[in-house]
Amino acid sequence: MADGFWGERQQVNRDVSLGHGFRMLEQAGNLWDLRLAGGTASGEYRGPVFMDSDVYKWLEAVGYQARDRLRTELREQADQAIALVQAAQQADGYLDSYYQVVAPERRWQELNTGHELYCAGHLAQAAVAWHRYAKDDRLLEVVRRVFDHVLSIFGPGKRVGVPGHPEVELALVDLYRTTGERRYLELAQFFVDHRGHGLLGERLGGAAYFQDRVPVRDASEVEGHAVRALYLTSGVTDLYLESGEQSLLQAMLRQWHDFTARKMYLTGGAGSRHNGEAFGHAYELPNERAYCETCAAIASIMWNWRLLLATGEARFADLIERTLYNGFLSGVSLSGDRFFYVNPLLSRGKPEVIGRGLVERQPWFLVACCPPNVMRTLASLGGLIATRADDSLQVHQYIAAAVRADDVAFSIETEYPWRGVVELHVDDAPARAFQLELRKPAWAENVDLRLNGEAVNAAVESNGYVSVQRVWQAGDVLQLELPIAPRLVESTRGCVALERGPLVYCLEQADHPDAHVLDLAVNIESEIQDGGSCAELNGAITLKARGMAAHYEDWSDSTFRRLSMQQPASHEVLLTGVPYYAWANREPGAMRVWIPRAPA
Repeated sequence: MADGFWGERQQVNRDVSLGHGFRMLEQAGNLWDLRLAGGTASGEYRGPVFMDSDVYKWLEAVGYQARDRLRTELREQADQAIALVQAAQQADGYLDSYYQVVAPERRWQELNTGHELYCAGHLAQAAVAWHRYAKDDRLLEVVRRVFDHVLSIFGPGKRVGVPGHPEVELALVDLYRTTGERRYLELAQFFVDHRGHGLLGERLGGAAYFQDRVPVRDASEVEGHAVRALYLTSGVTDLYLESGEQSLLQAMLRQWHDFTARKMYLTGGAGSRHNGEAFGHAYELPNERAYCETCAAIASIMWNWRLLLATGEARFADLIERTLYNGFLSGVSLSGDRFFYVNPLLSRGKPEVIGRGLVERQPWFLVACCPPNVMRTLASLGGLIATRADDSLQVHQYIAAAVRADDVAFSIETEYPWRGVVELHVDDAPARAFQLELRKPAWAENVDLRLNGEAVNAAVESNGYVSVQRVWQAGDVLQLELPIAPRLVESTRGCVALERGPLVYCLEQADHPDAHVLDLAVNIESEIQDGGSCAELNGAITLKARGMAAHYEDWSDSTFRRLSMQQPASHEVLLTGVPYYAWANREPGAMRVWIPRAPA
């Protein structure tokens, strides 16, 4: 990836986040627990049952980064972590620091809450990343032994069980693709086939919480713990990609419709309930109490990527874009060393009394699944840009980058999302007709396409892409121009939200010192304009809109009063919108995405 919006985020991830992550793994006890399991330290286990998984996600991120040369310090940190993983593995292949240190007699006895298979899945993903990008098989050798052990316990004719936290399913498919060994694919199929039969019991939120209420092929709703649900659908979609079983794809499309039509936030956020970190009922989408876990946004991106591969339809790339720029990116500070676990759409600027609804990003968490998940997503972001299929290539995300797919090579030059011009500069192409397909974002009313400066009359295809087929020459320039301009969107009754291109905007207290954000309303008849760049937010373009600030000075010390038919006194104000992903990067304060309409 080149310099640009995401290139800068990836650089901060490489230069700041990964080093910060290693220090936090040491400070929080994750590496200590592996030392205990490996017998190189003695003392008490620290943290929750799934501490190993955070090490594996961090290693996966470093593995992706290894496609570029790793800094010496980062390489040494990764070598240290890998050595701890190797030393912790038992003779029979078993590897889980919690059960090795705390409860060896309970190995494989707590599938609903134990996270053994979940941790193994993350180890497999780290191993694949190191194999592919670092050309290093140390972790792959470990994970082969782990799954030799797992396969001795689970499978046809052996023990029937499913993991309480899905993840291993998609990891097993990836392991199959890497090694060619069908036993991994068959184990993933085994876990999926046995899910939905109540095997996990009624602990926590019961069968629905665990996605164990309805067999996978019969499911039509996303339910329960949001991250679990979307990791499961990712794994099931992976199985479809390998098997072609239509019942799996149809179940995924039903659940995708349920998610996007009834249970998704404007930011792409997933999960409306703090209780159970879960999806709620249809249209149960509170703003202030939105959970929208950062990991759930990442899981949604993972699922939609697989659905995009399965169908080639732009709607899945559209949702990846919406989630990347909003519900995902809000999870990490501009500095790269502070994180949100929960991403609400309204904040009073005061921490939640109970729960993880904080108004300032934190350096780490007791349950620290989100920070290393952010790191691995940013490190692997280039893989979401484009795909190749026979004599065509689809460009899904408009990110400045150099792209090569076999005999096709081009560079993408763009200032997206701030500007709508995207240029593809062809560097190499086959000596035959080849089709380039560019996604028309769902938010764009129209597109302008030019080839070497000349207008191209190309219609948007039914899959949501606009395509040009020709014998390409080195030096050709295909230019797409998208009408990036501010717009209003509606959903919540009586409220609107500001958007510009792929970005959702919010009002933040820092920009409105003379009125409380929760007292502001927007005039929907007035023109919304670009407000220039904000240096405090790394040059993010702001929006300006006219609005009203209500006065409630005459309100007595009471939560209610007799209805008055008069509108409260108010005065005109100029509202400033900032990208949602950038909120809480200045001083703590109130924030809202959905803004009341000012009285006509």
